[in-house]
Amino acid sequence: MESVCARGGAATRDLRRLPKAHLHLHFTGSMRSTTLLELADKYGVHLPEALRGGEPPRLRATDERGWFRFQRLYDIARSCLRSPEDIQRLVREAAEEDVRDGSRWLEIQVDPTSYAPRLGGLIPALEIILDAVHSASRETGLGIRVLVAANRMKHPLDARTLARLAVRYADHGVIGFGLSNDERRGFARDFDRAFAIAREGGLLAAPHGGELSGPASVRDCLDDLHAGRVGHGVRAAEDPALLRRLATRGVTCEVCPSSNVALGVYEKPEDVPLRTLFDAGVPMALGADDPLLFGARLAAQYEIARTAHDFTDAELAELARQSVRGSCAPQDEQQRLLAGIDAWLAG
Repeated sequence: MESVCARGGAATRDLRRLPKAHLHLHFTGSMRSTTLLELADKYGVHLPEALRGGEPPRLRATDERGWFRFQRLYDIARSCLRSPEDIQRLVREAAEEDVRDGSRWLEIQVDPTSYAPRLGGLIPALEIILDAVHSASRETGLGIRVLVAANRMKHPLDARTLARLAVRYADHGVIGFGLSNDERRGFARDFDRAFAIAREGGLLAAPHGGELSGPASVRDCLDDLHAGRVGHGVRAAEDPALLRRLATRGVTCEVCPSSNVALGVYEKPEDVPLRTLFDAGVPMALGADDPLLFGARLAAQYEIARTAHDFTDAELAELARQSVRGSCAPQDEQQRLLAGIDAWLAG
């Protein structure tokens, strides 16, 4: 099926049919807004208007106050996930949304300590999440794995505990270890031991960097945490030498255009440096980040590349290939997805 692109009315391929891997999606942030409303009603949680209005809240996190507001909304939404059934529902619906957008492989990011108090502890929380992932994968046919993420606002010793837990479940669906929250707080090197534990246990290192902070935070991810992928990484566009380093090493940046604009990192979609990274040879995997708060899921990120940056269908197919190659999907699965991308481009 073809859709009509606004540029000159030319026929273009349907981006929802383009096979792709989704490598940057946060757990609570993957929730449908309708599900949040239902769960809040179920548990008697008062939602602020920003989460009840049916439209994405207006956020700007480039200052401390803005980030605090974003985090507060996220925490309120997370408080509505209280039972294994809620977790099962969230993962199943996230998988359904991904499949609808053409995702064939999803690596979802979660900090299980956030859910542990209501789910019986840290280990039970991770096991409930992994059970939900396995069930959703069976039901939807979507390959799903988990990236356990530490919170850089907490003590590095907490991150080490999480890294050991993540390694323990490496054969049960955990494929990576991340570091999220405000990258302007603390130093990446404070978490170097946690990432060493994860890497020694065979997990991918995928910390956030280069979003709210500049190119130096991307270099810190590479130098201190030996990142194999970088969450966001767009600010690397400000440093040509860093771009060359990322390209040479083949480090994939998980770029999330909608959230970059929503959080005020860039003023408009055209300002997100997709073309700069692409032309420099930096591998990218477009991601939705937190659709609950930013209002756009995976296919919309590819639409931004098409409409705001004039990516051709051949270039969009290459973006999809980069997402697959940057994933932790088994080689046979990667080959199947790459063949599907070729078929999409062939029409």
